[in-house]
Amino acid sequence: MKKYIDQGKKDTRSGFGAGLAAVGKANENVVALCADLVGSLKMDEFIANNPERFFQMGITEAHMMSTAAGMTIGGKIPFTGTFANFSTGRVYDQIRQSIAYSDKNVKICASHAGLTLGEDGATHQILEDIGLMKMLPGMVVINPCDYNQTKAATEAIAEYVGPVYLRFGRPKVANFTPVDQKFEIGKAVQLTEGTDVTIVATGHLVWESLKAAEVLEAKGISVEVINIHTIKPLDKDAIIASVAKTGCIVTAEEHNHLGGLGESVARVLSQNTPTPQEFVATNDTFGESGTPEQLMKKYGLDDTAIINAVEKVISRK
Repeated sequence: MKKYIDQGKKDTRSGFGAGLAAVGKANENVVALCADLVGSLKMDEFIANNPERFFQMGITEAHMMSTAAGMTIGGKIPFTGTFANFSTGRVYDQIRQSIAYSDKNVKICASHAGLTLGEDGATHQILEDIGLMKMLPGMVVINPCDYNQTKAATEAIAEYVGPVYLRFGRPKVANFTPVDQKFEIGKAVQLTEGTDVTIVATGHLVWESLKAAEVLEAKGISVEVINIHTIKPLDKDAIIASVAKTGCIVTAEEHNHLGGLGESVARVLSQNTPTPQEFVATNDTFGESGTPEQLMKKYGLDDTAIINAVEKVISRK
């Protein structure tokens, strides 16, 4: 099995900050808006380089989304920045009406997603945002796995014309994807080849899936790991091709099992090739305060949970 090396832990929000700075230099139409969380969103470099193209909106997230939609009419490419909970749940009406329905070229960039937000607790740990955003017609939904991929995704969405939801996180996690890997919206990345089980993972669960795959390989179980960084549009062909080899699948995500990646995969399978599937996700619950490591273990979102799900799904073949 191909081995992946952690190049040094970094937070994915810093990958967004680096990507935003890069697109700011490359395209003078890129503008950034923030709801009083510049430091948390790592927007400092963009602001230093382009002070006239940054707009501090204060704690007025709904106003920020509406303003961003309006800016696109003049040819600007707005990147909005705040926590994932405030980027989606708090402003869903504005996103639906002014951005999605109006098909505006706004990039909704959301940090501190999922349980790994940590100590701020359930009120901030949104676990429903992927479901909310993927149901909006025309909305692209992206959830990269590490610093390098988040930077590449940020650069890619600047070139894409249309509304995008980009989701990333707070903690420092393994950074293992190649720094020069091209990011293709809607194109899954196969990380390992296997014949016994497919693991389809997104975001922080990709590294956990690779860790689980090493343990499973030592037990004689051949694992195919696929990084689904784009949840919508979903790479259906990659999923169908993989389960044709393995005959079963585990989906892994830092999100509620209702409405997330797992349900999108289940729909593909039910329509094309019904296949045993197990879900690694939160089980219709809110989170709580704790360290990211404590929460991921308690809510069953780590490599141990993935190993258990693999062994269960194989028994169903």
